[in-house]
Amino acid sequence: MALTPEQVLSAHKANIDAVFGLTSKAFEGVEKLIELNVNASRAALNEAAAHSQALAGAKDVQELVNLQTAYFQPLAEKAAAYNRHIFNIASSTSAELQKALEEKAGQYQQSFNSLVEATAKNAPAGSESAVAMVKSAVSAANNAFESVQKAVKQASDLAEANIKAVTTATTAPSVKK
Repeated sequence: MALTPEQVLSAHKANIDAVFGLTSKAFEGVEKLIELNVNASRAALNEAAAHSQALAGAKDVQELVNLQTAYFQPLAEKAAAYNRHIFNIASSTSAELQKALEEKAGQYQQSFNSLVEATAKNAPAGSESAVAMVKSAVSAANNAFESVQKAVKQASDLAEANIKAVTTATTAPSVKK
């Protein structure tokens, strides 16, 4: 079974669309990270300016110490919130890319399986064992691919759970006895 030039061109266009779609999703994630960093930098600069003004207006050492304490207490929580935002952006971008890649991989797998089936139907007499061997190899490759996908998903889920646990532990208020 030979592919026509139209089929090759169509497949090429679909591949180009897929690449640009994936690139677009990746850039959306980068844009979100840039926006987060700009907003965090702006907020930090504004807080630092306001804090500096307050320090300059302090009337005694006790007020100066109170201002410093009030300024530094929420920093750990702000850092944890910033890290959560980064994690959420990375997770959502990764999930979108993974979904798109899985869809494309499924399409390629289906196309390849169709090609193998069509080739097997048109195979010359006496080539049944070779066809069976190719089908077996394709089946083994499909199973291996699915196993890798499952392992990547499990690792991703575990990493996400660990990061959430660390973030929760970091931001949980300490209990005093």
